[in-house]
Parts: sequence; structure tokens; C-alpha cells
Amino acid sequence: MRFSTFLTTYSVVTSTVLAYPGMANDPGFSKRLAKLMERDSDEFDSNELIGDLITLPDSALTPVAKDIKNIIMGDGSGESDVTYTGAVPALKSAECGKDTCCVWKYIADDMVKLFKGNSGRCTKWARKAVRLGFHDAGGWSKQTAAQGLQGGADGSICLNSVELTLTENNGLQDIGDQMKAWYAKYNTQLGFKSVTMADLIQMGATVATVVCPLGPRIKSYVGRKDSSIQNPQLLPGVTQSADDLISLFEDKTIRPHGLVALLGAHTTSQQFFVDTNRAGDPQDSTPGIWDVLFYGQTQGTAATPKRVFKFQSDIVISQHPKTQNEWQEFAGSGGQDHWNEDYAREYVRLSLLGVNNINTLTECTKVLPAAIKSFTAPDQKNVDKWLNTLGSKSVLGQQLANALNDGQSIASFIISTVLGILL
Repeated sequence: MRFSTFLTTYSVVTSTVLAYPGMANDPGFSKRLAKLMERDSDEFDSNELIGDLITLPDSALTPVAKDIKNIIMGDGSGESDVTYTGAVPALKSAECGKDTCCVWKYIADDMVKLFKGNSGRCTKWARKAVRLGFHDAGGWSKQTAAQGLQGGADGSICLNSVELTLTENNGLQDIGDQMKAWYAKYNTQLGFKSVTMADLIQMGATVATVVCPLGPRIKSYVGRKDSSIQNPQLLPGVTQSADDLISLFEDKTIRPHGLVALLGAHTTSQQFFVDTNRAGDPQDSTPGIWDVLFYGQTQGTAATPKRVFKFQSDIVISQHPKTQNEWQEFAGSGGQDHWNEDYAREYVRLSLLGVNNINTLTECTKVLPAAIKSFTAPDQKNVDKWLNTLGSKSVLGQQLANALNDGQSIASFIISTVLGILL
């Protein structure tokens, strides 16, 4: 992780890194700063400017834009613990109307209700929201932008009639419909015209990430502009080679280490479309939890149950010379904090691809729920038994997969199922 500003002089850090909006209400900042200082100076590799940050001088940047620039250049943290102080104003009050972030607190609270399961794990809706954020922003590239093509975090995946029908977006149709419902409620019915689909999608991704136990609390911004023009759809595929994937992401300003960090989002997932014969099988042994088991189990350095389904694209990245060391670091001691830091920084970048008004954005991280920094699934023993039943085609086995996907407690599901049969 490059932290060149600190390495120069402490006074420079104080002026360019420590002074960011909401810092006074962020109790975890000092701890994150210390961790960043400990990182190797050559570890950070995604340091390309994006959007209007490319052309605007520092003197013209707002405090929010300066902080974003620091984050994507490796000189600041993409995480924040800043929260609302005091009561949130009533939704339709004049006070709420004066605070750009107020309506987003109500939106975030609506999202949390859908994203959090009764097991404490995050639900399929949370995982789909993360994926939707990737797919809306990830269609952007430097090459297509140079050709004048639209793309990026612009809401088009839900506003365009084609994108959600494409094969690469299978499984996102229902979360797309949910985003449209939230848009209709807040933008149309309640009249908050500043609520854009582009912002809804990216706020959904960051709310979902922190709802997943152990997930980072990523700095979140609003003010993106919507577009209904179809994205170029330059999305990664599960059968692509490591070199192709690295090249694809470099064209999005995301370098190999950043790619490794972003791929870790698979830690919460269960696949349903890559191999339909194994629908519901997870990508590590703790689906719905934002931990680093995915890295060790994909690379084969951690014990892996039978049902864990590894994407070929993840395997080849875990073994490539440009990415395997970072992969191993995430899998090793201290990997959770390391990964959360890197993921947050890279997701800030991803969430702003194609956004050319970064200098007018508002930070609304304070609307996010608190991070869940420790978690033990109460039903993990039951989950472990299910994970070692590969080959079982029982109705109950598939029901358990679906229950996990819904964020339910496996133990509670089994009890209710048995009671239902007995009754």
C-alpha cells in the first residue's frame, strides 16, 4: 500500500490526508492510519486518476474530491466509521431537505432490512447488490471512453432495457427490480429528485458490504448522473485467462493487486449459473460472511469442503506471478484488515468509473450501518455438515442451499422443516 504522503513529512499528511470531511466523527481513523503506515511502499499499484480529477488542479478540488483523490492514489483510507450525530430528521421535514444525506439514511435503513438474514449473515439480496454495483460500473474502460462511448457507474444497468437481459447479468434481474422500486419510492413518489439510480446502485453495494459480517465500511458518495445508454459490457468471465483478466482490469485503471482485492467479494457468494448441477454451492465454506477463507480455499492452502465451488478465473488469478503474492497475503495472518483496506480503496475507485463530476459529489458514509467486526455463525457446524454432502441430490440438500442463500439459520431451518413434517 503506497502511503507516499506520510513518508514525505508528517505535516503534509496532516494537510492532505488527515483533513477530510467527517474526520472528527471517525473514531477508527488513527488505527487505520497506523496500519497504512506499516504497509510496504511498493504494494499499492492502482494509482491512476479518473474522471474530472484528471484535469482539475488541487486548488480547484472540494474537500470531498481531495479525499477521493487521496484514496485512489494510495494516500488515504477508503474506510470510515463516521456516523450521524444526534437524531436523524424526519424524512419530509425541512431539516431533512437541507441535508443531502438525510434521505439516504432512510434508503440505507430500507436496504439493511433486506440485506441482513436472521442468521446474522448477509442475504442473497446483499450479495446481488454488491454484484450489481460491479456490473453497472465495470462496463467502463479507458479505451471505450476514448472512443466517446458511455459507461461506468451511471445506473444504466437498470435504466436500459437490454443490460439486465444479457447472460453476464443472469441472477441480477430481481435486485434490479428492487432498485427500480426504491427509485420509484424515493425519487418519484416522495419527490427526492436528487436520488439517482446510479447512486442507489452504488449505495446498495456499500451498504451490502458492511451488512455482511466482517465487511469494510466503505466511504460512500452521492451525486452521480444517470444514463439510459447501454454500457459497453466489458465484464470479466469465469473462463478467461489470468492475463486477459489483468489486461481487462488495467483498462479500467485497476492494477493486479486491486483486482485481487475486488475478486474477494466472492467470499460471500453461492453460484447458481456457472454450473447448474451444483446450484447453490458457495465459493468458500462461510457464505454470507466477508472473511478471507475464500483466498486460502481457492489457492488450496486451507482445508476446503467438497461443496466449495471454485471459479476457474479465481484459480488462475491466485496462481499468476503478478497476483499470487497478494493473494497469499490476504489468506495469511492479518489478511482480514489488509483485505478490507484494499477492497475499500479499490471499490471507491470502481464506484466512480465513468463519473466525470467527482468534484461535485457529497460524501454520505454516515448513513451506513456500523461494521460487524467480529462474528461467529451460530449454525456453522450445521453448515459444515452440508458442505460435505457433495453429490447429494436430496430435496432437503437444495433447500438448505436456498436457506443459506436467504441468510437463514440452517439450524432453525432444519428444526422448522422437521416440525412441519411431524405436524
